[in-house]
Amino acid sequence: MERRDFLVASATTSAALAVGLPAAAAAAAPQSTSEAEDAATPEASRLALWYDRPAGQWLEALPLGNGRLGAMVFGGVETEQLQLNEDTLWAGGPYEPANPQGLANLPEIRRRIFAGEWSSAQDLINSTFLGIPVGELMYQTVGNLRLTFPGTGDVSSYRRELDLDTAVATTTYVRGGVTYRREAFAGHADQVIVVRLTADSPGALSFTAAFDTPQQAQTSSPDRITAALEGTGQTREGVAGRVRFRALVRARAEGGTVRSENGTLAVDGADAVTLLVSVGTSYNDYRDASGDHRARAERPLNAAADTPYGQLRSRHVRDHRALFRRVTLDLGTTDAAAAPTDRRVAAFSQADDPQLVALHYQFGRYLLISSSRPGTQPANLQGIWNDQLSPPWDSKYTININTEMNYWPAPTTNLLECWDPVFALLDDLAQAGQKTARVQYGADGWVAHHNTDAWRGTAPVDGAFWGMWPTGGAWLATSVWEHYRFTGDSAALRRRLPVVEGAVRFFLDALVHDPTSGHLVTCPSVSPENAHHPDVSACAGPTMDNQILRDLFDGYLAACDALGTTSPYADRVRQARAQLPPMKIGALGQLQEWQQDWDAGAPEQQHRHISHLYGLHPSNQITKRTTPELFQAALKTLEMRGDDGTGWSLAWKINFWARAEDGARSYKLLSDLLTPDHTAPNLFDLHPPFQIDGNFGATAGVTEWLLQSHTDEVHLLPALPPQLPAGRVTGLLARGGLTVSLSWLDGALAQAHLTARRHGTVRLRTAAPVAVHSTGGAETEVKRPESTLAVFETTAGGEYVITPL
Repeated sequence: MERRDFLVASATTSAALAVGLPAAAAAAAPQSTSEAEDAATPEASRLALWYDRPAGQWLEALPLGNGRLGAMVFGGVETEQLQLNEDTLWAGGPYEPANPQGLANLPEIRRRIFAGEWSSAQDLINSTFLGIPVGELMYQTVGNLRLTFPGTGDVSSYRRELDLDTAVATTTYVRGGVTYRREAFAGHADQVIVVRLTADSPGALSFTAAFDTPQQAQTSSPDRITAALEGTGQTREGVAGRVRFRALVRARAEGGTVRSENGTLAVDGADAVTLLVSVGTSYNDYRDASGDHRARAERPLNAAADTPYGQLRSRHVRDHRALFRRVTLDLGTTDAAAAPTDRRVAAFSQADDPQLVALHYQFGRYLLISSSRPGTQPANLQGIWNDQLSPPWDSKYTININTEMNYWPAPTTNLLECWDPVFALLDDLAQAGQKTARVQYGADGWVAHHNTDAWRGTAPVDGAFWGMWPTGGAWLATSVWEHYRFTGDSAALRRRLPVVEGAVRFFLDALVHDPTSGHLVTCPSVSPENAHHPDVSACAGPTMDNQILRDLFDGYLAACDALGTTSPYADRVRQARAQLPPMKIGALGQLQEWQQDWDAGAPEQQHRHISHLYGLHPSNQITKRTTPELFQAALKTLEMRGDDGTGWSLAWKINFWARAEDGARSYKLLSDLLTPDHTAPNLFDLHPPFQIDGNFGATAGVTEWLLQSHTDEVHLLPALPPQLPAGRVTGLLARGGLTVSLSWLDGALAQAHLTARRHGTVRLRTAAPVAVHSTGGAETEVKRPESTLAVFETTAGGEYVITPL
């Protein structure tokens, strides 16, 4: 067999690339049965996680989600467990965190920082400036649905899998001569979790189903075919639990009998069974938890009750594929792909397994589709999957890197709808953060610090060392202009501009002059979670803050120009931007993290946060061609920090080295991530423990190998790793409203296809000169300021084929 089972020039693939469609989508005709839906892709190259034994722990279970509901499927034989989540089940309830002592103490905090009394300033922040309560609220589990099966005897032919293309988890095994099959999915179209149980012998299905939970809750049987769980989220941090929840499971049996008593469903002698699971909560928004949780649980269950299983499944698969199949990635397949997924991860560093790279990449997209849809909460630190009442870091929204990283692949991998919850979050923060701005800073506009939760806390929390960072909301607000750069959606930009303007107004009021340099700086602040002296992070004007504010100010001014809007703040914004501290290069040749050259003496030389390289990624303030000295300083910083790190930190470094156009080093970091230390058996990213941001960051980083557009150029294969000499990707998005598909062979571009959503000028950078033709075959007029830079005009809906000269 060839080292890579890879066909660049197959007829189906060529046709798909020519029109910008995934090859699988181009080849597959609409199907109605589950078998036909699942059979479109050869087994060796299927995008599926699979295992030859049940999950023994949560990090081996398989995640399902519809943006709102989540389930972890264990695939047990004697007992099947579905651990359940609903994205609005959080501890506590509405609260107001602004600290009324803050404003009176702010001048003294600033005086101490400017005087070099950083530890004393940090103490004063801790005693007078943190939010009330000091901690925020946590995301919590609903509980579990457990199915218990009778019988003994050996089990053979066991397999469980998660098919990313259908978003269906399947468990099959043979016991007592009977083949059992279970399918489960979380349907977005019908807003229920569906479990289908079948056997190849009539009457072979008997089991019980019941909820259990660590929450304070009660179980009941509301009717003869339904079991219920009802409770209230916990009181934490002194904030009373206000979110009521109700979970329901209803059984539809074909043959046999079903009865529900005392909260337990019993199925006996059935040929096939469909279970419908629904969860509703009383959460309305961050100010109100008085909704009808019972009606919200019952409505989707009742609506789906009479729908045949095949229709539920087909609607689910069709909805999922409409998003998932927008992007395909084919890196080839080797014999290594035949092993169970957990063994592939364990062997990856020593194996030639390019398909695992593609699987991990698409798993990131799958997770985003499953955890973030229009109208849902944003994906939190664990997406929507959490089995605890007190999860690590509260499974909330950490907005000093983690939440932002969650959404890096949303635009580039063609999942713009999945980005929507971030903008809804911004709307909430822009309202909730006004009081924090006014009460603690005496400032106009709005502010959010390093964390928030379902109740949209905006004050500094957890402790000054971590929480005294006023730029989290500003970073999120830069997403508004980024969305426009990808889409050109003027209506969305106009709708969201007030949020950006509110963040701008805050910093126009809150920035202060550094008495030493005269620059305008944030004070107090921190460089996220990193100490410049032992146990001290409090400072003024850290590099990351200045980079974020440049993006915030520039994006605001550019948005006003794009909309033809005259801003009353424009002159002040330009003046403030001009007074921000410039990026500095330190004595070691590194990009300084702080205004002072403290890097060499900082206590933690290989800290997980590399915040001052925000300018390299995700921003475009540091690039190889426009800022060569700062670019070299950024590379020096990367070398100083080294390649070790937490899962999400490794993911950020994958992106950094991709921006450095060093595919080999970036691939090496992905190899470091794809180890059992940083990737769980179910491919969840490990900090450790589980944090989902590393999954999303890695997917974004692999995209950066293939396509970059953060500058004014569209760069094809800017950081292609030598380990991946041949491949094909379809459906990526570039800034400027472009959809990009391309293939490569022997490490060089073979062909690319660009579809323009709007009129514009494309500056296309490639490793070697290229020709540009419209899809009708006519050559497009191209200007060549450099031999490897082609500049041409596009029309809305125009399609362009790029080939090497």
